[in-house]
Amino acid sequence: MKDSPDDDDRRFHGRRRGRKLRPGLERLLETALPDVAVRLPEGNGPVDPRSLFDRDVSDVWLEIGFGAGEHLAWQAALHPHIGLIGAEPYLNGVARLLAAMERDGLGNIRILPDDVRPLLDRLAGASLGRVFILFPDPWPKRRHNRRRIVNPAILDVLARVMADGSELRLATDDQDYLVWMLRHMSAHPAFEWLAERADDWRVRPDDWPDTRYEGKNRSGGPGSTFLRYRRRPRGGK
Repeated sequence: MKDSPDDDDRRFHGRRRGRKLRPGLERLLETALPDVAVRLPEGNGPVDPRSLFDRDVSDVWLEIGFGAGEHLAWQAALHPHIGLIGAEPYLNGVARLLAAMERDGLGNIRILPDDVRPLLDRLAGASLGRVFILFPDPWPKRRHNRRRIVNPAILDVLARVMADGSELRLATDDQDYLVWMLRHMSAHPAFEWLAERADDWRVRPDDWPDTRYEGKNRSGGPGSTFLRYRRRPRGGK
């Protein structure tokens, strides 16, 4: 039986490295990353994400695929009592986030320089207060749609690890992926779309910073769309 186009492809697809990094950035991967890298304890037991930080944090937020880390660093600076975990396999982006952390003294970030799914599989239930998936690779060719990170399998996992009332934020500048996101999100019973009018998804919220990626509008489409969903209460409406 052939796989459905909507099935989750758990293999990693994408680049680990880009252009050769400047010596300073390369050095950060060697010296700074080990101190802030996510290390899961041995075994298969659930992991409280708060335990991944060496300070008390009031909540933990996760960004899946943080690119160059601009958004993650901005949120960390604005919310110093929140622990932020960023998952990004592209080491050039990891190095740039490390540089921002060093420059701005951001000690409330932990980095998973790899695919996020093994981490999600280990996180305790209802342990995340917010999740960001911003401008993920749209994998526009139909035969590659299974590689899209927004898919039923990932949404099931997010529904498990996100706390009641927590927020899932999605963004894309690709119209086909936007339709895909809306279709899968509306079909999932755990998430409620917070939009009440068009500006709620066309206009950037105040606590959602612009990034250099958005300025490039790589899809060539009408621009970015900002989607906000709430994790519905378990066992209730």
